[in-house]
Amino acid sequence: MPEVLIDYGWWILGLVLLALEVAAPGVYLLFFGIAALIVGMNVFVLGTGWFGWQQQIIAFIVLSVAAALLGRRWYGNKSVAGDGERLNRRTARLVGRQAVLTEAIVDGRGRIAIEDSWWSVTGQDMPAGAHVRITGADGSVLVVEPAP
Repeated sequence: MPEVLIDYGWWILGLVLLALEVAAPGVYLLFFGIAALIVGMNVFVLGTGWFGWQQQIIAFIVLSVAAALLGRRWYGNKSVAGDGERLNRRTARLVGRQAVLTEAIVDGRGRIAIEDSWWSVTGQDMPAGAHVRITGADGSVLVVEPAP
């Protein structure tokens, strides 16, 4: 039994780490799981006579670091395109949209209704019912201008 564990221990460890990666958030255990599977493959090909446990541990450490560096390089260059960068900034995703003033802008302040929400707006004075375009946001206050 111990010989079987030595022969297949790295594969078992690699598969357990990959299974935990699926259950755990983030990308941490993936690189260690890949390194363990590579060491397990080398133990299978070379045998424990040529590839002793000391070399296996060193190979696991080196491969884990190499996999983590390659993963960082691969995932570090990926940027989310589109609306993902504005996902948690509700005011940023409203920029560019047009709306109708529900309350006139008086002394630079008014209100509009968009998507079942009321928003305070700033801009030049305009009557209620005027069409405006959202050009920016200052915190939770939208900046508007007359729509063309």
